[in-house]
Amino acid sequence: MQGNESTRLVCSILAMDQSCFSYKVCRFCETPVPDDKPAEFICNNRKCAGRRRSSKRLFRLLFSIGTETRVMNVVAFDRAAQVIFGCSAQEFFDFSILHPCAVKIASKVLVGELLKVTLSTPKRGKAEHLRMTNIVPMSSDFEPVIETLRKVDWT
Repeated sequence: MQGNESTRLVCSILAMDQSCFSYKVCRFCETPVPDDKPAEFICNNRKCAGRRRSSKRLFRLLFSIGTETRVMNVVAFDRAAQVIFGCSAQEFFDFSILHPCAVKIASKVLVGELLKVTLSTPKRGKAEHLRMTNIVPMSSDFEPVIETLRKVDWT
């Protein structure tokens, strides 16, 4: 794919990177902020003009996917990732704090899931992975990750 092209394809999730599934942003302007910033901070983005803001989390999921002809690494950001997770990144982050194995189990639950996706080239030149901009689960009995995790006996 070149330039601003996108393509739709059917693929299967082969793996999900468990090391970092979300990132912190300003709740108002969605500018990324370091994880070590407190929940309330001064946002220096020009939209916020140095005002005190709170943060939230957005999804950034790195997947290995397979099609009939190739395997590739792709990234799914917040809007697309919420389709398969069934919740916001902040909700999943809070859930994973209470249940430290949640990310590992989520990864296992998603492996083998058949999806119809739209892949787009990155808008920024330095980005290395194609973007999953639209995700549609193909299975009629698909259940979002958070629903599956809520059924786990955590005792």
